[in-house]
Amino acid sequence: MPIRQDPEDSEIKALHDFAGDLTCKTVLEIGCGDGRLTFRYAAQAALVHAIDPSEKKIARARKKLPEALHGRVEFWATGIENFFAPEKYDLALLSWSL
Repeated sequence: MPIRQDPEDSEIKALHDFAGDLTCKTVLEIGCGDGRLTFRYAAQAALVHAIDPSEKKIARARKKLPEALHGRVEFWATGIENFFAPEKYDLALLSWSL
């Protein structure tokens, strides 16, 4: 049986408590890894740019990207120190990144 991370949805509840409604917001997720958290909130956002310095994790995230999120979520293999934001964001997220 696979291990389910955050079975009580504490992480996503905390995200919504802090960030509020993500509808129509543009989001920069720093340290997205393989998209574990990204896929849990992205359907609500207008646009998500998710970055991580690990090319392997980004490759897994791209491979797992649900069809419904194509055009709404973009993954880039880069660290924040090298990231040039193509636009302004309403919200920046860091989860398990430090």
